[in-house]
Amino acid sequence: MKSRFVVIGLGRFGSAVAKTLAEKGAEVMAIDQNEEAVSLLADHVALAVTMDAADIKALRSHNIDEMDAAIVAIGTSFESELLVIVNLMDLGVPRIIARAMTQTQRAILEKIGIKEIVSPETEVGVNLAERLMNPGIKSYLQLPDEYEIVEIDIPENCQLRSLADIDLRKRYNINLIALKRKNYKNVNGESVEVEHLIGVPGPDLKLQSGDTMIIIGKEKDVNRFIEVNQR
Repeated sequence: MKSRFVVIGLGRFGSAVAKTLAEKGAEVMAIDQNEEAVSLLADHVALAVTMDAADIKALRSHNIDEMDAAIVAIGTSFESELLVIVNLMDLGVPRIIARAMTQTQRAILEKIGIKEIVSPETEVGVNLAERLMNPGIKSYLQLPDEYEIVEIDIPENCQLRSLADIDLRKRYNINLIALKRKNYKNVNGESVEVEHLIGVPGPDLKLQSGDTMIIIGKEKDVNRFIEVNQR
């Protein structure tokens, strides 16, 4: 079953999210009050709608509550963004990702219960879309010729296995660049979590729960590795 997303606000950031999600096989509804912005997305997504998302009746008429997640990418008015978010919360949308332009906006969004907040200055729309489609991906960098560098949580089936056993290069045609591992150290009598980078992991290194892999490969190979080992 396809993942279903609604993207509200079709500026540069929102449009990038909507297009990338659709390209990766998701069913996407794109919403904006600007008819021109909507028309530019019409051929790229399942449904593009010119609508005021601050109108809860309009949202309800399009069954927004049936979406897996909503991305609110309104950048022109924070007040409008808040109204839309409250509507989505009232409709029971299970996952809401909101845009914050300033630290004050981020603090307000956190206060009303939004846990996933992105800042377009540091979060590329394509990056966000990649993480939405593959929740195990923590960061993503697109390279030429369909290659990408991704930072991912250790897939479940790879835990407690050695790199030699997994054999990333031979089985999946991908390469491990580095590994991040969390440890704890005592600081003033308290146990504090610290993260260390293992720059050149040896073949006998066993992966642990909580490790993060930084890998490079073609998109299709990276996705196959995640799909096969996440089961």
